[in-house]
Amino acid sequence: MNAELWKNIEFAYPAFFWLLLLIPVMIWWFFSTGRKFQGSVQVSSLQGLKGLPVSWKIRFRPLLLALRLIAFAALVTALARPQTSNTSENIDSEGIDIVLSIDISGSMLAEDLRPNRMEAAKKTAMDFVDSRISDRIGLVIFSGESFTQCPITMDHGVLKQQLMQIRSGMLQDGTAIGMGLATAVDRLRSSKAKSKVIVLLTDGVNNTGLVDPLTALEIAKAYKVKVYTVGVGTIGKAPSPTPMPDGSIQMQMVDVQIDEPLMKKIATETGGRYFRATDNTSLQNIYHEIDKLERTKVEITSYKRYKEHFFPLAMIALACMLLETVLRYTLFRRLP
Repeated sequence: MNAELWKNIEFAYPAFFWLLLLIPVMIWWFFSTGRKFQGSVQVSSLQGLKGLPVSWKIRFRPLLLALRLIAFAALVTALARPQTSNTSENIDSEGIDIVLSIDISGSMLAEDLRPNRMEAAKKTAMDFVDSRISDRIGLVIFSGESFTQCPITMDHGVLKQQLMQIRSGMLQDGTAIGMGLATAVDRLRSSKAKSKVIVLLTDGVNNTGLVDPLTALEIAKAYKVKVYTVGVGTIGKAPSPTPMPDGSIQMQMVDVQIDEPLMKKIATETGGRYFRATDNTSLQNIYHEIDKLERTKVEITSYKRYKEHFFPLAMIALACMLLETVLRYTLFRRLP
């Protein structure tokens, strides 16, 4: 068995390793009984024997002990039943289909959240996706118009890549809340999931779009879609990058305007909740709260298949015992 295999090894009966405590007893027994079988001759002086060579049989006789110990250790390890397992899982989930509908208008570059509202929204959305391991999630972006950035999918890696790519300026500027909601509902229209949820995040007031927000609300109610609405922006004014006539960009303090009555109406009438995020921490807490409110029931059944590895150890033990027996009665045989 190679070293890589031993990293994943398990033992069915590890209590057998207590038998290894007998090894010191075996060593003591070997040397104590060996002295009993040694012949002795009394001489007046050993001075004349100092130059005599030591027989190779005497030098290598401890090889018998080494073979016996290796055989014993291998046999004990085999009895402990080393094995590796192959685990497979069946995941049974009730399933929730979720669409994140995120405002990417120019005002999302305001820096009351760090580094700005857009990047903070992307970061917290990715953390939310990581926490929903068994749900299908999609992504809709909107400003003056709306666009499906990613259809609902279980491939959260692809979804997060799409999240990373969104930026202000991808669509015509403006704030079309009705379009953002209607497109998200359309993504869930044919869903068979037990629960259908939209997280609608914006920092402004509806000022454009082909679909009125209240019309989009009625569509969401018709398809039994629950909407959690999130208003992003501090109270009062926020530093925002503003284009100047000469083409430069300057930071100016701009009033934060969020249509909270509309956001609350959308959330309440669909069975969701409205949240206000005034900083990064509150935005993170909002996603944590939504995560708690929309829990998915997941049942995981594990199957383990074991592969036994005792046979090579048993063969090593047998080989060592046979070799020790042959050597004991041939090369290292004692005369009576």
